[in-house]
Amino acid sequence: MGEVVQTRTLPRQAAAYMPLKRALDIVLASLGLAVLGPLCALIALAIWLDSPGGVLFRQTRLGRDGRPFTMYKFRTMHPHADDSLHRQAVARWAQGAADGDGPHPYKPERDPRVTRVGRVLRLTGLDELPQLLNVLRGEMSLVGPRPAIPYELAHYRPWYYQRFRVMPGITGLWQVNRHRAPSLPEAVELDVRYIERMSPALDLAILARTVPLVVRGRLRF
Repeated sequence: MGEVVQTRTLPRQAAAYMPLKRALDIVLASLGLAVLGPLCALIALAIWLDSPGGVLFRQTRLGRDGRPFTMYKFRTMHPHADDSLHRQAVARWAQGAADGDGPHPYKPERDPRVTRVGRVLRLTGLDELPQLLNVLRGEMSLVGPRPAIPYELAHYRPWYYQRFRVMPGITGLWQVNRHRAPSLPEAVELDVRYIERMSPALDLAILARTVPLVVRGRLRF
């Protein structure tokens, strides 16, 4: 791990947008942390009261060009939870199957590792809020492909690596897909489509669609 994934260059329009995209990320992520600070404090308290363990969950993910970084989330599982269930779900997802029509296409349903507070956080997507810190650190963007877990690469086809051409995002085109939870090939296709059409208008449209889905508990991470 740590090797840079070789990917195709960005379309001219997308490359020209990158400096503005980074500026928007910094402004909006800073505003988001300021506004959502009290909510984050309440979530942290709820996690602390609900189960033993730390408030934050840290996981190695792959960013732009496949570079590894530490991604932050609010902890939704019991400490030291085994990842075999998730690995199995990822394998099914990669083969073109999604676990039902629920909000999480590759997270196993009725996962015994998830805490009571964790179920609520996953349903709403609020467990992703600490990734605003990753945005400020320059490891993620507000909008983009979801950051891959290293063991997902075992299921990648060559063209999937196109999604590493940009920084991963907290939300993205397939997360706001209202029709159904996409399989991995469908999700990557939407990621590539986003990269080819990336623009301020598209990013703002995705962010505008993300907020009501979070409120209704229908966002797909």
